[in-house]
Parts: sequence; structure tokens; C-alpha cells
Amino acid sequence: MQQWLDGYDERDWQTIDEGTVRYALVGIGWWTRDVAIPAIERSEFGEVAVLVSSSTEKAERIADEENVERGISYDEYHEGAASDAYDAVYIGTPNAYHLEYAETAADLGKGVLCEKPMEATVERAETMVEACEDADVPLMIAYRMQTEPAVRRARELIEEGFIGEPATVQGHNSQRLLEMIPDENQWRLDPDISGYGTSVMDLGIYSINTARYLLGRDPVAVESRMSSLHDAFSDVPDERSSSLLQLEGDVRMVTTTSQNAQTDTQLKITGTEGQIELDPAFHGECALRLTRGDLVVDVDHREFDAEREVLELFDYFSDRVLGDAEIEPDGRHGLDDLRIIQAVHESAETGEPVELDW
Repeated sequence: MQQWLDGYDERDWQTIDEGTVRYALVGIGWWTRDVAIPAIERSEFGEVAVLVSSSTEKAERIADEENVERGISYDEYHEGAASDAYDAVYIGTPNAYHLEYAETAADLGKGVLCEKPMEATVERAETMVEACEDADVPLMIAYRMQTEPAVRRARELIEEGFIGEPATVQGHNSQRLLEMIPDENQWRLDPDISGYGTSVMDLGIYSINTARYLLGRDPVAVESRMSSLHDAFSDVPDERSSSLLQLEGDVRMVTTTSQNAQTDTQLKITGTEGQIELDPAFHGECALRLTRGDLVVDVDHREFDAEREVLELFDYFSDRVLGDAEIEPDGRHGLDDLRIIQAVHESAETGEPVELDW
């Protein structure tokens, strides 16, 4: 166990030693400015080369504030402006706008790192995958939990049999959205922009995707319930959501989410011999507890904050762009998550279980 702890944060995925990927960042909201830009500046293989925003004036102003060489508008980006200044595109816009920027990147021969969920609907996500595959450009979905050391080490332990045969999964993710962003007209509450809803698309995807990654198993059936009680959530069905998912191998998973509750994130996987728990899990901090019989090991690694998680995410993608290694959370992986989320919403709407055919 000590040897395992000593190598806890080693980059088991890294395949290159040098090189730089120049990024154009599309969408300059708070996450891009407060987290992504500082993360890339600290990264080993990335560089912020271009900022893309709603107007040239805004993009140039923020580029000057962030000490970035170029700032261009969305229209200029689609026209190919500054395309010689960057190698790959990071898309951090609201969900329903991801596709158009990915298609332009594909047309320009640029790699795409797209925020999750990858689009607003399954159909639009399929179009994105096809565009990138047809252009032969790399497409990765920004699941930063998959490069978080706590999660990668947990997967190693599960694969080595630490918990025995997986039996159950419990995932929870909640936050007070209207305190974080005090605007009842924000895009996460607009189904035309957010997609199927708000809490599963924005929060539940963490539990779903991280469980899929840890176990290497996909849901085969889902049953869910949703409700929206606060007036601000009247246009979306899932201020609160709960789902029961049956994963391959008869593993039972329960997920709960809320965009209007005390901030809390957890993921617990229980097997026939032991248990692995992430608590907190998803909001830019991750602590790991391992239990097997009388053995209990706590690994509090929360100095690995959101910025550090995003740093690892960008360096992982840069490694894949510069090298030949396969991208694990690729476009088809992200598309499968949207198919699962679509099934979650369909079950809540019909009141019936929905089977997933892979």
C-alpha cells in the first residue's frame, strides 16, 4: 500500500517529453478565465494563443488583460481568422453552441477539446462526432475526473480486485445554482440551450461518467424521477432528480442530483470484498477513502484543486495531439453519456424504465 501511495499522482498516461499545443479558447466565461487560462499557463505542454468571444472588442480587451496575443470574435473564428496561430480548440460555451465551433475546428484541421456534456442533444452530438471523424481531427470530451489521480488510482484498485466484484454504486451531486449565478434567466435554466434539463446534464453526468470510467461498464436500463418546485426552474424538468441504473454485470447504481440544494458531491462503489469512496468528489476537490475488512485508508489530496485538475486535462489532450496514443474520453464516449442522459429524461417523462441497447 505504501508503494501505491508514493506513486499516487504520477502521470501514468504520459507518452511524450516535449512539445507545445497552442490553444484557441472559445467562450471566455468565468470558468475559462478563472480556471482554464491559469491551468494552461502552468501546464507542461499547452499555451493559450487565441481568445474567441462575442465581439472583437471584447476578445481583444480580455486578451490584453490575460496577456494573450490574439483576441477574435466568433464570426472571425468561423471565417478562419488567426487559424495559423493555434493548433487545437477548447470549447467552453453553453451546451447548444458546442457543435458549430467543433465543426469549424474540424474544417480548419484543428483538434477539439469540448466541455461536457458535449452538446444539448444526442443528434447534435452525433453530428459533432461525424464532423471530427470525417476531418480526421482528434475530439476529446473534457471529463477532468478521468485525469484526477484519485479516480485513476481508484480504477487501478478496482481492476486489481480490491473491492472484489462490484455490487452497488451511489452517486450524488448538488449545488445552489442561483447563489452561484444569481440570474433566473441564465442558460442552464433554458432547455433550448442546456439540452434535456439542468441537474442531470450539468451535475449528474459526473456520477454517470465517473462510474462508467471506474468500472468499465455501461448502463443497460434506467428508471428515474424528477421534479422542479422553485419558480426559476419552471422551464426545466429536473431541479431535483433521482435515478436507478442497472449497469452491465447486474451492478446497481443510484444517482441523485439537485441544482437547488446544499453543495455536496459523493461517489461510493461497494463490492463483495471492499469499498471505494470519493467524498468530496466532483467540485474541484477529491478525497479518497479505501475500505476492505478492518483496513481503512484515507487519502486527502484536495490540494489537487480544480485548476490542477484542468491542468492535467489539457496536458493529457496535448499529449494525445502531439503523440500517437489513443484518447480515452473521445467523442463517442461523450455521445454515450448523452444517450444515457436522454434515457434518464425519457424514463422520468413516461414513468417507465428505459432499456439501453449498445
